Amino acid sequence: MSAHLATGAAEPAADRTVVGENLSLPLFRTLSGVLAGHPYLKVVVDRAENTWHLLDTGAHPFHVNYVATRVLGMDLAALDAELDAFNASVYTDPERRFLLGVLSLHTEQEEGRERPFLVLETTEADTMHGELLVFFYEFVRARVDSRLPLLLKPANHGQEEELSAISEQRVPRILSHELFGSRERTPLNPGEAIGRLRFFRTAEEYTAAEATSLGWADIVAMPCLPDDVPRVAGFINTAPITPLSHTNVLASGWGIPNAIVRDLEQLVDKDGLADAWVRYRVDEDDISLQRLDREPDLRAPAWHQQRIRLEPPLLEDAPVLSLHRLRSADRDRYGTKAANLGELHHVLDSRTVDLTSYYGRPRPPREDLYGHLAARLGLKTADLGQLRARAAEFVAGAVGAPEGVALPFALQQRFLASSPALQQGIGKLKMALELDATDVLDSLCLHLQHLIRHTPVPESVTRQIDQAFPAAAASRGRLVVRSSSNAEDLPGFSAAGVYDSVTTVHGTGELLDAVRQVWASLVSPRSVRLRHQVGISLDDTYMGVIIQEYVPASLGGVLVTCNPTRREDFRNVYLNCSPGSPEQVVDGTVLPQQYLYNTVEGGGRTVALGSWGQGLSTAVRARLADLSLTGRLLQSHFSGSDVDQPLDIEWLMTEQGDFRLVQIRPYSL
Repeated sequence: MSAHLATGAAEPAADRTVVGENLSLPLFRTLSGVLAGHPYLKVVVDRAENTWHLLDTGAHPFHVNYVATRVLGMDLAALDAELDAFNASVYTDPERRFLLGVLSLHTEQEEGRERPFLVLETTEADTMHGELLVFFYEFVRARVDSRLPLLLKPANHGQEEELSAISEQRVPRILSHELFGSRERTPLNPGEAIGRLRFFRTAEEYTAAEATSLGWADIVAMPCLPDDVPRVAGFINTAPITPLSHTNVLASGWGIPNAIVRDLEQLVDKDGLADAWVRYRVDEDDISLQRLDREPDLRAPAWHQQRIRLEPPLLEDAPVLSLHRLRSADRDRYGTKAANLGELHHVLDSRTVDLTSYYGRPRPPREDLYGHLAARLGLKTADLGQLRARAAEFVAGAVGAPEGVALPFALQQRFLASSPALQQGIGKLKMALELDATDVLDSLCLHLQHLIRHTPVPESVTRQIDQAFPAAAASRGRLVVRSSSNAEDLPGFSAAGVYDSVTTVHGTGELLDAVRQVWASLVSPRSVRLRHQVGISLDDTYMGVIIQEYVPASLGGVLVTCNPTRREDFRNVYLNCSPGSPEQVVDGTVLPQQYLYNTVEGGGRTVALGSWGQGLSTAVRARLADLSLTGRLLQSHFSGSDVDQPLDIEWLMTEQGDFRLVQIRPYSL
C-alpha cells in the first residue's frame, strides 16, 4: 500500500507548446509539470505580437531558452555568450517586450468541496514595476477560463511594494507566506529510508517510548521533534518548523530524510501505518510513504561502522585569551566556535582578505559572477582589486564580532585532574564505552555531570579567568557562556544543539557555575552516545568555553548561506529571525519569520511569518539583505578551497540597529 503525498507527471514524447490559445483546465493539465507538489505551467507574453505562449513543460524547462531559440531565432551558443545581458532584457528592462511567468494550480476548501484556483507569478529576480504587473495580470486573466479564479503572487519584496499602491479589486493577489504557510506537506531534508514508522501524537507519548524502544531503524513522527532526539532513520514533523531548526540541521548532518506532513494522522489512520515498516522518500517535488508487506532484512547503517578521527588537541598550558587574539588554527586549543569568532575578528580588522572567491567560481555558462557582485556592492565595473577592497569594506561596515574571552581545553583538563572523584567517574565511563555497555551509560553520565557541576574549581583556574575577565566586568551585567568543543562542526558530525550554552549569567558566582555546566555538557548522555556511535573517543574530546558580555537584541536569528530545500540553488541564502534572542529560532520555542535573499541578482522574498502576524518593515528587510550578502562574502573566507560549502551564522541586531555575529560554523548539506 502506498500513500503518495505528491506525484510527478510523465515527460511528454513531443513538444505540445501552444501559441495564442485561451487556457482551459484540461489544456493546463496537458502542458504542466509538477514543482514543489503543485502542477505548474510556464507562460511567455509577447507584447510586440500581442500574444502569449503556453510552454510544454517537459520540452521547455527554461523560459529564456525558449524565447531566444523559438521566438528570436538565436542559437544556444549565442544566448550563452550574452546570457546576463539577455536576462536583463527580459527581467529588468522597464520597456521589455517579453513578460515571463509561471501559472501554478492550487485548491482550497469551499463548502466541503475542493475548488481549484490559479496563481500567476514571475521569476524571483524579475523587477516588474506596478504598471507592468497590472498589464501582465490583466493580459493573462483575459485568456484564462473565467471559471478559474486567478491570483497574482508577487515574487519578491520589490513587487510587493509596487502592488501595495494598486487596488486588490483590480489585481487580486496572494503573498507567498499566505499561499505556502498552510501547505500540508513541505520537504525539509531530502533522502530515502526504510524503517518502522513511530508516530507520537504528543510529546508525552514520545517521552514514554523514547527511553526504551527507539532504535536506528525507526522513522520518528510527531508534531515537533525534540532537540535531543536520538539518531534514527528519518524524521517527520506534523507541525510547521523551520529548515534551520536544530533537528533539521541534525537531519542534514546525518543524511536522513525530514519533512513536514501535517495530515500524517489521517494517512496513518487510513492506511494503517502506525508501527508499520515503510519506505520513506523526500525530495524537492515528492514526499512518499510506501507501506512494506513484511519486515525487511536490514543491516546496521553505515554510521554504525563510521569512525571519525579528531586532530589531537593541544593540552599544554595556554592562556585565557580575548577572542580577537584567536585565529582559526587555534581550534586545537580553544575549540571550533572560539577559533571561528577569533578568525571573524581578523577578517573585520585586516581589510585585506579576499571575500570574493565565491563569485569567482564558474557558473556555466558564466565564467564568473564578479559583475553581479559589483552591482550588489554599488560598483560600476568588476575590477578585481577594487572589488576585493570594496567587499572587505562592506563586510566590516555591516557586522561586528562579539567581545569576550576564550578558556582553553587546558583549564578543563586541570579542573578534571583536580578531583579523584572526577577521575574515578571518568574511568568508569571509559570502561563502559570500551565494553559497549550502553545500558549503564546514561546513569554514569548523569553521575559524572553532577560531580562536575558541584566540584570546586581550583583557585589556579579561577585566578586565570579573573585575570582575563575581571570580577568587576562580570558583576556589571548579564553574561553569556558558550560551549566551544573540538568534537563539533566536523565532516559527518555537526553536534548542533548537543552542547550547552548559558545565556543568563550574573556575577562571578554564576559565571563559575555556568562554566562547569558547559564542561559537564561534554559528558551528557546524549553527547556521549552520539560520539560513541561514530567512534569519537572520550580521550580525544575536550571543551573550551567562550565568555561574552550580553548584548540586548531587538532581533535575532540564524542564516545559512544556501537554500536548504534546493541544493542546486547558488543564488539564495535562507534567513530566519524573531524578536530577541537567536536561540528562539533554533530551539523551537517560537516559529520564526523566514526569508530568502538573492545574493546574485539581488532582492528578497518572505517565506513565512511564523508566530507573528506581520512581516518586518521595508527598512529592516533591506538591512537583512545586507546581512545576507555579508554571509555570502564571509563564506568565501571561512569555507576555504571549497567555496560552495555553506556557513551557518547566528546573529543579532542590537537595540542601536547594529549587527553582531555570535557564531559561525559550517552548515551540513
